[in-house]
Amino acid sequence: MSIDLNHGSGFTYGAGAPSLNARLNALIDRALVAQNEAQPKRTYLGGSRIGEACNRRLVYEYTHTPHDPDKAFTGQTLRIFAAGHQFEELSIRWIRAAGFELLTQRRDGGQFGFETAGGRIKGHIDGVIVDGPDIGMPWPALFEHKALKAKSWADVVRRGVELSKPVYYAQLQLYMAYMELDVALFTCLNKDTQELHHEQVGFLPHVAQALSDKAADIIRAAEANDLPPRIAANPDFHVCRFCPFHSTCWEATP
Repeated sequence: MSIDLNHGSGFTYGAGAPSLNARLNALIDRALVAQNEAQPKRTYLGGSRIGEACNRRLVYEYTHTPHDPDKAFTGQTLRIFAAGHQFEELSIRWIRAAGFELLTQRRDGGQFGFETAGGRIKGHIDGVIVDGPDIGMPWPALFEHKALKAKSWADVVRRGVELSKPVYYAQLQLYMAYMELDVALFTCLNKDTQELHHEQVGFLPHVAQALSDKAADIIRAAEANDLPPRIAANPDFHVCRFCPFHSTCWEATP
């Protein structure tokens, strides 16, 4: 009896055919990209994005302007996002095991969060620590977690979240404002070594207010079909080079 291994597979297993590794990864990536594209699009500006330096990029994000074709989310990018969620779950388990009462869900099972401006600005927090051992900071405290590559993690350790990751810092300030919390515990995990770094961040009302005003300006600009000025004078600026809307911003719009 013979078995036709090629039957129904859609692949050719001869010389020059893609390797098993390439075939399987292509299938996984296509599935992940399809799942991501099937997700409902956000109808709001996320609180985690308001610290982004370029207001024009935020308008593009809010209005669902298509990414440049070569900068759309790939399967690998989506796997990185998924791994970040798993690292967060691990850190939460470790912190709870150390005796901290870390809440991540409301009683109805939903995620803690806030919304304002008629639901056009929203944020969802990782959790709130309501009690725990004495580590020199008060409770309750906002809990925010990030998983970073070794180099990026080391920069946070060296310079602190405000200087190293201003987008994350802005997120902390906004979330503390809307959740009415005076302090945050920012925890970041080194994905390469599993080292943990924890930083206490105090609430600064004037910073949160400026960010809230910025968010309102973004919404108004988007709804008026108005594009804020570019962040730079030329397309080779380092922030622009890596922006997913680079071509749209510099070639398709004035």
